[in-house]
Amino acid sequence: MVNDIRVCDKCKHMRMKTAVPKLQKLAPDAEIKVGCKSYCGPCSRFAFIFINGRYVTGKTEDEAIEKASKYVK
Repeated sequence: MVNDIRVCDKCKHMRMKTAVPKLQKLAPDAEIKVGCKSYCGPCSRFAFIFINGRYVTGKTEDEAIEKASKYVK
């Protein structure tokens, strides 16, 4: 099964230039979608990733990616 990963390009705590390559390395078969996720409350306070139906947050981009690794199929 393909992993579904979504990240917000408007999130102040994530840089798409660095986050997308890290996520591709984490899950090479992933379908990574970049765009607004309408998750503006938490998005303004934390880095977040929506992975396989779950929102994962972290204080930093790397922390959110590390937490998201548990949900890679």
